[in-house]
Amino acid sequence: MNNHFSKEIEVKARELNFDIVGFSSSEFLDKSIKKKLQRFVSEGRHGNMEWLENSIDRRSSPKKLWRSAKTAIIFASNYGPKNSPLDSLCKTHIGNISVYARNKDYHKWMKGRLKNFSSWFVSKTQASVKVFVDTAPIMEKPLAEQAGIGWIGKHTNLINDNYGNWLFLGVVLTDLKIDFIEKYKNTNLCGSCSKCIDICPTNAFIGPYKLDARRCISYLTIEYKGNIPREYRSLIGNRIYGCDDCLAICPWNKFAKITKNINFKERKELINPSLKELVKLTDAEFRIFFSGSPIKRIGRDRFIRNVLIAIGNSKLKSLLPSIINLLDDNSILVQLASIWALSQISKNSFFIEKNKRINFLKNKELISEWKQSEMDII
Repeated sequence: MNNHFSKEIEVKARELNFDIVGFSSSEFLDKSIKKKLQRFVSEGRHGNMEWLENSIDRRSSPKKLWRSAKTAIIFASNYGPKNSPLDSLCKTHIGNISVYARNKDYHKWMKGRLKNFSSWFVSKTQASVKVFVDTAPIMEKPLAEQAGIGWIGKHTNLINDNYGNWLFLGVVLTDLKIDFIEKYKNTNLCGSCSKCIDICPTNAFIGPYKLDARRCISYLTIEYKGNIPREYRSLIGNRIYGCDDCLAICPWNKFAKITKNINFKERKELINPSLKELVKLTDAEFRIFFSGSPIKRIGRDRFIRNVLIAIGNSKLKSLLPSIINLLDDNSILVQLASIWALSQISKNSFFIEKNKRINFLKNKELISEWKQSEMDII
């Protein structure tokens, strides 16, 4: 297929409300990608994301997923927020939710549109296609960089000079060889800037382009299933689902545009949600409130764990009744977080509640949390 067809694809992509489309070989030009991924895993920086460790070989090249693939078509959608998420970090009575999760799950919108595109594409070419929206071990960001959509910044996220770093990505692989104008320049425009590294509350970047997920607030509040390590709790602040600090501080966002896609616009109730109301959510209420949201994936217990960490950091004594009520929650994870939150807000209440319970506890983790929290406040 000639360059004219690639132009047709671009037009169709815009008809489907994608903001950018790019083309790439189905193989990575940068042969160091697999080595970087292996190093990331061998150093344990992937934390408990075992799916990463188990899919290194398949991630090393799109060809590993589909041998017949000849061309990758990469689609990008802008989800730029109206206001910087950094603005709400000082509002201790609310929970800060990552911008991408403030509406419905973007995967569904992207996948639906890519399937529409694929139907059109197949009708035009009779070629075979495979659609990916973060649903298989394919590395979208290196492909997007290779397609000239942007470059991977020091925070390991894709940056575009027209949209900043607020972009969702989707990929269509095809066994058709499409001719296109090569846009990959292998040029990084971050220069000497290190703002994304410097702003990270938990120092999750061990160097430019090197993230230790185990320290990342997005990992800790979304992927991590256990009791959040003590050294990170106070640093999490009011971030209850994800963290956008390294994205929001990027100077290239001065070119960013507010999304026009109604599906990506923030739900009002998720811009500045009240910690007082969120912490009351039962499992059923959680499922209803976050229906269609990516937040639903982590479940009520992990979410309430995050809210309790934020409440502990808020120092708001008005939230004491909610904390005390959760000390006897059915979830051990919630109980653990409520113990710490209580220790942060009221020393007197902490000892009263501890003395009521400590002699009757059998769970070693709960006993340890009471004792360690006590040591923190003595």
